[in-house]
Amino acid sequence: MFDGLMKPDSTGQGTIQRGLEAVRRHLGMEVAYVSRFEDGRSVFREVDAPGLEALIRPGDSRGLDEVYCLHILAGRLPELIPDTAAFPLATAMPITQAVPIGAHVSVPIRMPDGRPYGMFCCLSPRANPSLNDRDLQVMRVFAEMAGHAIAREVAEAEASRSRMAELETVMEERLFTFRFQPILTLQPLQVVGFEALCRFGPEPYRTPDLWFAAAHAAGCGVELELAVLQRAVQALRRLKAPAFLSLNAAPATILSGRLPKLFAGLPTERLVLEVTEHSQVEDYDALRAALAPLRSGGVKLAIDDAGAGYSSLQHILQLQPDIIKLDMGLVRGVDQDPAKRALAAALCFFARETGCQIVAEGIETEAEFAALEALGVSRGQGYLLGRPGDLAAAQEMVGAAAG
Repeated sequence: MFDGLMKPDSTGQGTIQRGLEAVRRHLGMEVAYVSRFEDGRSVFREVDAPGLEALIRPGDSRGLDEVYCLHILAGRLPELIPDTAAFPLATAMPITQAVPIGAHVSVPIRMPDGRPYGMFCCLSPRANPSLNDRDLQVMRVFAEMAGHAIAREVAEAEASRSRMAELETVMEERLFTFRFQPILTLQPLQVVGFEALCRFGPEPYRTPDLWFAAAHAAGCGVELELAVLQRAVQALRRLKAPAFLSLNAAPATILSGRLPKLFAGLPTERLVLEVTEHSQVEDYDALRAALAPLRSGGVKLAIDDAGAGYSSLQHILQLQPDIIKLDMGLVRGVDQDPAKRALAAALCFFARETGCQIVAEGIETEAEFAALEALGVSRGQGYLLGRPGDLAAAQEMVGAAAG
């Protein structure tokens, strides 16, 4: 009868709702619900009561002193009550007559630490003498199932709150710094710009992509990116011309419309905006419109991670960038892999046909350098060419190049 109902659901709510319906039908009762205890009240979280929606709905609540919950937890009332008339305490409670409640089965839902979360409950306006211990065991199974689903949900919510608090602290206290990786022309070998790479301070160390992914999942990804960009662009004022600064931004940040104000007053002709994110853009027309004032103001557009997947190629076709950055996964071992060379060659051909530049990321060996140069790649970055350093080191490199 209950086949499939014990299998995990993608959402705890779906699992619980199906469980309520199944157990209500099994017991032949009119109302089933899961409640949670909150500020001295029993709040109906999920409800299955077809035709009785006016009587009980999700979100409704009653004071804990009005209902059976605390009496059941304390042992003053049993979990299984086939006939409330047989229990003076239940009979004396106003809710028994007001609802009315003739039969009642309720099992506590407990968190992993043992504290009560709420109740898994079924009730009927009529007494039901057929209810027995086997029915109670069925209720306990479903209450345990609901408890597992709720525990996961509570843990995820607590983790989300913790992440959000951490992200807010990072943004408010600016707990991040920058390293600047040089970008060079391959022939002659000369520094022409830098990519600003964000590094977050809180321990344990997490890579920037994890921080930004967590922020976007928490709904504050744009705010975090703007906070990072606001600080990063200040480096452009201190870099000697003609060196450019390359910054990363997700489509959502560009679509916020806040970048023109952020870049106001800067030498934007020396600013490169790299469009990041591996997911597909839903509205390229809107993204192009958001980029238009930036590009007309001199900002160059780069597409990051080219060759890494479908999204980057779509970005290239739809946004017509000034720069295409070959993904380091494509660059790594390009001298030994014919398929990688073929894809890199195709992108280089596309760049020549459309008048944009190619920058290869993650160059680490002389052999990779030679293969990319032979393919016509004009610029690159990577440990072979220069490791990320602080702003002072970047200024020295620009000075040395100028000298």
